[in-house]
Amino acid sequence: MIILPAIDLFDKKAVRLYKGDYKQMTVYDDHPIYTARLFEEAGASWIHMVDLEGAKNGTTPNMSVVRQITRETSLKVEIGGGIRSLDVIDRYLNAGVSRVILGTIAITDPAFVDRAIDLYGDKIAVGADAKNGLIATHGWIEQSDKTLFDFCHEMEEKGVSTIICTDISRDGAMQGTNLDLYRKLDSELDLNIIASGGVSSMEDVRALAASGIFGAIVGKAYYTGAIDLKKAIELALTGGNA
Repeated sequence: MIILPAIDLFDKKAVRLYKGDYKQMTVYDDHPIYTARLFEEAGASWIHMVDLEGAKNGTTPNMSVVRQITRETSLKVEIGGGIRSLDVIDRYLNAGVSRVILGTIAITDPAFVDRAIDLYGDKIAVGADAKNGLIATHGWIEQSDKTLFDFCHEMEEKGVSTIICTDISRDGAMQGTNLDLYRKLDSELDLNIIASGGVSSMEDVRALAASGIFGAIVGKAYYTGAIDLKKAIELALTGGNA
């Protein structure tokens, strides 16, 4: 399993939200490149990024930060947040991003996913952000009537190779990950499943790694010191057996 430490961007700063609530935001780094370099030093190969402003309005106000990280570190970057046009995908890929995550657009315009997959293949991932079993959209502000599992099966049929699944109720809450959910997703789908939300302890990392899923995102637990990133990466590489 790979560990993807996370940077959420707002106003060009590294921040975290509590359960997706923009009113409950903590700023962790005014200059996210410094955090990215710490990830690199800890042995990370990937970084998960979300443009929280973009998630709301479909723009790319933090592009300069993303470009700096792709250019000044060896980290592979995956990014999501308001990616609703081929132009934005092109801009991110041209900036050195390795994988672009489609979120709201995958619900509102499923045909867009087909076009993106045709053009960019496995450089496209889809975010499945769930609240009470239903997919949430527009920066988690709105909720659709599509169930998580129906949505993931549809994405699989379209040729999507990677799903980043967030249990919003666990995100930033430090209450542990929804292990049963990720195990079920991994068993039902022939996809790379990346767990997000609630990975808050080394035991969470161990259990997820042992489950055989593709990856796990570590966010707030890194910033609070609850997870030692270097040790988490080493544990994940052993399949949780270290």
